[in-house]
Amino acid sequence: MRILLIKTSSLGDVVHNLPLVTDLARRRPDARIDWMVEEGFVDIPRLHPAVRRVIPVALRRWRGQLLRRDTWREIAAFRALLRAEAYDVVLDSQGLIKSALLTAQARLAPGGTRCGYGREAAREPLAARAYDRGFGIPRNAHAVERNRWLAAAAFGYTPDLPLDYGIAAPPLAADWLPAARAYAVLLTGTSRADKLWPEAHWVELMRALAGAGLRAVLPAGSGEERQRAARLAAAVPGALAAPPLAVAQLAGLFAGAALVVGLDTGLTHLAAALDRPTVALFAGSDPELTGVHAGPRAVNLGRPGAAPTPAEAIEAARRLLTPVTA
Repeated sequence: MRILLIKTSSLGDVVHNLPLVTDLARRRPDARIDWMVEEGFVDIPRLHPAVRRVIPVALRRWRGQLLRRDTWREIAAFRALLRAEAYDVVLDSQGLIKSALLTAQARLAPGGTRCGYGREAAREPLAARAYDRGFGIPRNAHAVERNRWLAAAAFGYTPDLPLDYGIAAPPLAADWLPAARAYAVLLTGTSRADKLWPEAHWVELMRALAGAGLRAVLPAGSGEERQRAARLAAAVPGALAAPPLAVAQLAGLFAGAALVVGLDTGLTHLAAALDRPTVALFAGSDPELTGVHAGPRAVNLGRPGAAPTPAEAIEAARRLLTPVTA
């Protein structure tokens, strides 16, 4: 059975789709699974051994470059790659108009079907028009479980398997990261200002971690995030601001960490998916439907308008670290 999964973005949403792959691989061992994803996130599905082929798409970049001839060449090459194989099932677990349009572009094998969320369940109801079969998955469930229930409905199996993201990454080998000391990764950047945590809170947490023998390592993406990471690292002896790292390198950094503490960002979800002890801090968004979801080693703190205190974060970290250090 040839299956194409369509979940293109964002990073957290792509991570949330990984357990669906594990479920399919176990329930349909004959499946050959491909995955279409935004070019910036290709490293995530590549971490899963059951994904045979990753098909990059560049909708985000193309939208801003539609007047360039090279863009249309890239689009043509993408369509040729997409249609090089016929699929028995194309499953859109994103439920947006853009993902539905991509679903419609895929080539079906004889008797093949396009599946996705029903009109009442899709994030953008018009997307359901692109599917041969739409399913009414409850909207009030966590995103990970919605994806898993959708696949179970589309492929006709009971969604009763244990949660398993199915990925692993080797620890990062980097000369800038001393190997002699255990470390905690702190993800201090996010996409919205209302999701940030005060820098004084981070410093208090970092000092507590240092007292527990953990070096704080602070990755960063944008220039503003790098400046913040540098300020925080300078405030606590032994802390490190990490150099720029690709997603695959960040996965390796997380894999070697004793603890990850992060804001509402896709990287925090990736750390939890890699089964690292993870504390997710929420201030401007609700963790109920999109918080870290990976069992007892992943903890959500806070809610919109009520950020967790440093004491709460320190206590959550202590509880997660106790089985590791005892």
